[in-house]
Amino acid sequence: MTITLFDLAGAEPDRRFSPYCWRTRLALAHKRLPVETLPWRFTEKERIAPSGQGRVPVIIDADKWIADSWAIANYLEDTYPDRASLFGGEGGRALARFFNSWVDAVLQPIAVRLVVLDIWQHVDERDKAYFRKSREERFGMPLEQVQADRDQRVKELWQALTPARMTLERQKFLGGDAPLYPDYILAGMFLWTRGVSEFPLLESGDPIAAWRERMLDLYGGLARRAKAYAV
Repeated sequence: MTITLFDLAGAEPDRRFSPYCWRTRLALAHKRLPVETLPWRFTEKERIAPSGQGRVPVIIDADKWIADSWAIANYLEDTYPDRASLFGGEGGRALARFFNSWVDAVLQPIAVRLVVLDIWQHVDERDKAYFRKSREERFGMPLEQVQADRDQRVKELWQALTPARMTLERQKFLGGDAPLYPDYILAGMFLWTRGVSEFPLLESGDPIAAWRERMLDLYGGLARRAKAYAV
């Protein structure tokens, strides 16, 4: 049976840019599970009301509604144990939880300040007022000011990525010779920004940039085929 995924979209229905939805899309591809992705916008909360909350990703598997990328990853691992493991065992699951928290708490708060105005420029017209108001309340300043001086502030992200860089200097993926869920967590951040912004987050010689190219090629180029900027 095909799983349904509600996937955050911009004004163009095929521009998908949620880092959390990308985690789920890659996890589903890893498990080789059939999926139908439905474009969803910020103000369409009634469409996912049965999930009990108002954010994506949300999947429907048979009659089950599951929300939150981490909860979905665990659901897929536990419900489809005969498919390739996302975590490589319970120890790997525990470490992936740490990695999930690190990316959410450290990396993405830096990255969003580099592209938040670009996101606003790509969201559906119905979402623009909501997005600007909610994000300006969060940051306490206009979006234009949040994103100012990003040419210098991107260096904060480079520095924060040091643990991942040191790892990827020595192995192809965070999971070793093949990707595991931590690869999808980090890739989600880069696929999100790539989907809405021409601003490059990485320098060409960075080992993380080479890893990102490998991630773009996975699963028949699933991520590379997505509507995005060539950065």
